Amino acid sequence: MEVAKEQAIQDLGRFAMDVIRRSGEEALAYYGKGSPRAKFDEGLVTEAELRLREFFQEELYAHFPEHQIYMNGQNEEGYTHGGKRYLWVFDALDGVANFQAGIPIWGLSLSLYENHWPVMGLFYMPVTDDLFHAQAEQKAYRGNEEIRISPQEDINDESLLLTYSRFHNHYRATFPGKIRDLGCTSAHVCYVAMGRAEAALLANESYQDLAAVRIIIEAAGGHIFKMDGSELFLNEYLDGQKIEDHLLVVSSDRFSEVRHCLHEAF
Repeated sequence: MEVAKEQAIQDLGRFAMDVIRRSGEEALAYYGKGSPRAKFDEGLVTEAELRLREFFQEELYAHFPEHQIYMNGQNEEGYTHGGKRYLWVFDALDGVANFQAGIPIWGLSLSLYENHWPVMGLFYMPVTDDLFHAQAEQKAYRGNEEIRISPQEDINDESLLLTYSRFHNHYRATFPGKIRDLGCTSAHVCYVAMGRAEAALLANESYQDLAAVRIIIEAAGGHIFKMDGSELFLNEYLDGQKIEDHLLVVSSDRFSEVRHCLHEAF
């Protein structure tokens, strides 16, 4: 039974790797084609997202017609059997402002849950061809290379904190290193997972935004915390509501040190 289940997970993993790469190829047809007369071309982004969702749905139902796709406002159902126990969470574009402007830091995320328990998460950046992926409670990878959070014991002037836009409206920071917003939440989390940044501060996220990268960061040895230090229970947000709390992506050992550098601005 365990051998059969492991084989099934491997088959699902191969499908996920293939479909997210091909979804990325579809996305590149729209990349950087925002109107030069507008700072943000909402029409282009909407068209691209609709096409990518349609493409993923067609591919999934062709291979696994009983599987479900997460929709905003979805309520947690009871235990189910068969194909219906699998729920795919597909986020067509993260980093939409970068995407439409021709800046390469954006991507697509995909995750699989079995009766709302995490199975695997993937985040793909088509321009750089970076594929971050992990199975729950196993190792995290960038391509074929295993990744882990930074082993650095203390933060210093070479450390990196990734943040969201309007960060300085909410916090006064005494973080000794660099503070940057690269414009893509999933990329921020994956850069923490691979040890390129010590922490990432997130705001205005949702279940769909974090479903994949939550699996990756935990496999890499990090966690997503609320600012009071409590753990984020992502399933509480299955109904699609925005997560009101700001979130800190960091290792357990380094949470207090980073948190103490962030002072609310009133």
